[in-house]
Amino acid sequence: MPILETRNLTKIYPGAEQVIALNHVNLAIEKGELVAIMGDSGSGKSTFLHMLAGVDRPTEGQVLIQDVDITSLNEKDMTVFRRRNIGLIYQSFNLIPNITVEKNILLPLLLDQRKPAQAFFEEIIQTLGIGDKLKRFPNQLSGGEQQRVAIARSLVTRPAIILADEPTGNLDRKNTEEITSLFRLVNQRFRATILLVTHDEKVALACERIMFMVDGILHEKEVS
Repeated sequence: MPILETRNLTKIYPGAEQVIALNHVNLAIEKGELVAIMGDSGSGKSTFLHMLAGVDRPTEGQVLIQDVDITSLNEKDMTVFRRRNIGLIYQSFNLIPNITVEKNILLPLLLDQRKPAQAFFEEIIQTLGIGDKLKRFPNQLSGGEQQRVAIARSLVTRPAIILADEPTGNLDRKNTEEITSLFRLVNQRFRATILLVTHDEKVALACERIMFMVDGILHEKEVS
């Protein structure tokens, strides 16, 4: 059973000239895969990611995560499901500025009134090299360090899948290479299932599978 599956996923924006942002997209991702989606601006890849995260609704079709059809969930249930099962990483990091790094990482658990597994938490922060940053605030970190914190936050709930939207978009080349290497390490060490959207071909080539979104249609490219 795939961890994530889409069935004929379609998104149409109505208007004088309707826009087909997604056109019957079918995708299956197995546990432990590291997948990249590339595409030009306006190709539909960001819309696709929003559907997978349950922050937007399709016009037609289904999104299944661990065999749960998230398109059938109401807003309240979707919020809880997302917090427990989907790790989200953004280009802009989306850290809360007035709480510490440690609390930023633990936030999904705190919102769910759950306690962290201390050994797992320690393994995450050691793997990501941020053990000495826990008492700092986000504005005291570099961009690369902030993205490491965001990756840690996405992992802490042991989600079914991690979705990353242009995760290196705000980073220089050196930090981009480091974060790309960390995605591979996280994928291998934690057997994390990761799907990322990127414009950067070097980032995509670090993944096991590369998909291209063109005019709302998803195409797969073989990775040699």
